[in-house]
Amino acid sequence: MPPRAHLWSGRWLLYWSLSWLITWPAAAQTPLTNGADILGLPASQAGKGVPVRMRGVVTAAEPNWSGRFFMQDQTAGVFVEYLGKTQPVVGDEVEVTGVTRAGGYAPCITKPHWQKIGTNTLPTALPVSIEQLMSGAEDCQRVEIRGVVRQAFMSGPSRLGVELASGGYRLHAYMPAPTNMEIATLVGAEVRVRATAAAAFNAPLRHFVTVTLFLPGFQDFIIERPAPANLFEAPFTPLNAIAQYRKDSSPGNQVHVKGVATYQRKGEDLFISDGISGLQIKTKLTNSIIPGDIVEAVGFPALENYLPVLEDATFRKAEAARQDLRSTNVTAAQLMSGLHHADFVTLRGTLIDRLVKGVGPTTNIAAVRTTLVLQNTNYLFTAEKDTSDNNPMLSSIPIGSVVEINGIALLESSEDAKIKSVRILLPTSHDVRIVEKPSWLTPGHLLISLAVTFIILLVAVSWSVVVSQKNRMLKSLVSEKVTAQKELQEAHDLLEQRVQERTAQLKVEMSARKESELQFRAVLTERTRLAQELHDTLEQTMTGTALQLDLVNSQFQKNPETAAYHLKLARNLMRQSQSEMRHSVWGLRSRTDEEYNLLNAIAINSRQAANGAGLAVEVTANGEAGPLSEVVEENLLRIGQEAMTNVVKHAGARRVQITLSYTPNTVALKIEDDGRGFAVTDCAGPKDGHFGLLGIRERTERLGGSCQITSRPGQGTTLTIEIPTTASL
Repeated sequence: MPPRAHLWSGRWLLYWSLSWLITWPAAAQTPLTNGADILGLPASQAGKGVPVRMRGVVTAAEPNWSGRFFMQDQTAGVFVEYLGKTQPVVGDEVEVTGVTRAGGYAPCITKPHWQKIGTNTLPTALPVSIEQLMSGAEDCQRVEIRGVVRQAFMSGPSRLGVELASGGYRLHAYMPAPTNMEIATLVGAEVRVRATAAAAFNAPLRHFVTVTLFLPGFQDFIIERPAPANLFEAPFTPLNAIAQYRKDSSPGNQVHVKGVATYQRKGEDLFISDGISGLQIKTKLTNSIIPGDIVEAVGFPALENYLPVLEDATFRKAEAARQDLRSTNVTAAQLMSGLHHADFVTLRGTLIDRLVKGVGPTTNIAAVRTTLVLQNTNYLFTAEKDTSDNNPMLSSIPIGSVVEINGIALLESSEDAKIKSVRILLPTSHDVRIVEKPSWLTPGHLLISLAVTFIILLVAVSWSVVVSQKNRMLKSLVSEKVTAQKELQEAHDLLEQRVQERTAQLKVEMSARKESELQFRAVLTERTRLAQELHDTLEQTMTGTALQLDLVNSQFQKNPETAAYHLKLARNLMRQSQSEMRHSVWGLRSRTDEEYNLLNAIAINSRQAANGAGLAVEVTANGEAGPLSEVVEENLLRIGQEAMTNVVKHAGARRVQITLSYTPNTVALKIEDDGRGFAVTDCAGPKDGHFGLLGIRERTERLGGSCQITSRPGQGTTLTIEIPTTASL
């Protein structure tokens, strides 16, 4: 075999070995078998590739998804990331094996292998509110939602798309297109759809954006109230009545309006007027309209900035002859009162500022917006015009000029119906006419003149004062400078001497204080240690001895052999007490030459404490035991002794479960009993002569650990201690 072949075979062997080692932990886990368990995984856990074996029905599989599909079982729906030449169809019952992935929004199945095992009916679509759907919680699920069709369009040769409005939200739905159907007749229909919800999201942030619905067939697009046949034949609604009370008003009802076109922004909106008021019509149609054309429009009444607007509208030219376009003379006060919104108006004002900035591409041409800031009496308003380049005509108007403008008045209202701002859209740059140019004596020029005059006077006065006092001040300054320099030197020398003396004094005081603090801290630490050791050894042993002696007293007459056995245990406890007392005084604990086993020590002490009390003690360990410092082992052993003493003395329990758990950074001791329990807030403390729980907490906090006590009357008690493995006193 050539050397290059040997090299490639070795690389492939290494690659296969690494792949097996990486995937072996996931393969060794028990696979998840239902959708609810998959969606319930945290993103960090789902990203580890948990194995999956799930059976369900395919609910959505669009042709342009390159093999991806949604499937759902009795618990929940899940998205399957599959890139392949084959793809199941809606209604196939499949079995998918793979691993989990965190996904861009919700957990999903990746690296799948799917197999069709039959066909089945789709899961029942659950009715949900639009708020629940738009929260993102129903991602991947079969849902049922109601809405009004605002737009209908073909998204492909055989795919129908609709835009639904429901509860103030907009969302798109896609389905196979029906044959021989005029889709424009769907606009305005009230429908109920059964579909699979697919979330759109910001993948880097994992943030929900919106939701898209995918229907398996047109039969799941249920029309509950068809749209009117031809709204262009319906009676006209006056423009000023769009937001007024109407008995038949409904979110799905369209209205028919008519007026003279005043301004059009193709693909965005159209403005019309009926001589009384104006109306903004939002439409995506690009049919050209000339100002003065008579236009009929059909659309959905809505509010934008708390003012009326017609949304998702269609329009057409009426057969009537064009009219001369006439604007309405208004004042700023009338506009601020809410009149003439979206109407073609004429307004005068004084130009006080101008702003020119780019507003991004408009009709594929970089647009520049020129904004004029005008003042009329005490009110400010703006007039703006978008052009493909800088607007020389508007830019040449001098600041301070009185101008007359013709344009569309767009008001912005607040919730309390007060007008916050007025904006005038200029159809052309010629709709601005200079009425009066500013005089030379403008506020700016006057301010400049006053400033120049003031500066000249100030310089003259200052110069005369300086010249008259220069010689006298120089002599005085020289004399004062010499005197001040001498005084400053003397003060500097005195200050330096005092600083040195005070520094030496502070060093002596700080040394004495630190030494005193160290002595006090050492004495306090030793007193605390001795108090805890005496409590954890002597009192616990005395408790066990007292319990054994009580048993001797009760069995002495009835069963001497049992009494002798418990008397022997009491004697052994007393001997153990002597040994532990000696170790406590010296702060040492002897160890045998063999390796010390904390689990065995806890088990022996716990069973000694429980012996004769009718307690069943079970001691277990979790994790791989690592090396612990003597300080950690000693405190865990003492905490266990104190806890078992409390169980024997107070709990009245029949069973105690002790668990010692190891992790790479912590060691945890958990003691659970089935005793009578207690209210944690009412437990006895040092003021009642009980120091057990206080000692446990102090030991734990001194080692940088945490102590948690969970108990309720009649439901037992759980004590959990968690200490860092690197803890030290």
